[in-house]
Amino acid sequence: MKYSEREEAWSEWMRGALKGDTKAYHRFLAAVTPHLRAMARRRCDQLGAPASEAEDVVQEVLLAVHLKRGTWDAARPIGPWLSTIVRNKLIDSLRRRGRHVNVPIEDVIATLEADEQTDALDRLDAERMLARLRDPQRDIVRSISIDGAGVRETAERLNMTEGAVRVSLHRALKSLAALYRSETREDE
Repeated sequence: MKYSEREEAWSEWMRGALKGDTKAYHRFLAAVTPHLRAMARRRCDQLGAPASEAEDVVQEVLLAVHLKRGTWDAARPIGPWLSTIVRNKLIDSLRRRGRHVNVPIEDVIATLEADEQTDALDRLDAERMLARLRDPQRDIVRSISIDGAGVRETAERLNMTEGAVRVSLHRALKSLAALYRSETREDE
């Protein structure tokens, strides 16, 4: 599959997801996750971050995609939108760890072209959804995805293993997706 065909398929699936098609959303996530992982690894390498950072970034990107998918402009390509999220999450991760980050001018241009929107209502919606999770999932999602802590830091704070934190984060994201689906069905 060519690059443009791949992105067009992703766009179609995301359009379907935005209309409530859960199968399309699952296809989108399954197809895009390996690409996000490769992109995160490449960016970690470019910015001198350890390769272990990539998986944490991918988890944060998937959560951001889930929470912010309504900000994607369906008339625009999805690739730059995803690239911007990966770049921002990686930079956030590096900043949390006190690293100096130099962003190539090409990335700044891509960011400006993507015109990513942030909205206070999205933050409130995310907080409302998080409140419906049980502990420690709520604490883990808030710590890693909102407060910007790493998996190791979160694991130490909650007296858990890093693996347990990753599993709990994954399960929390699945729970959030299910909660979101049930709410969108109720709104219809």
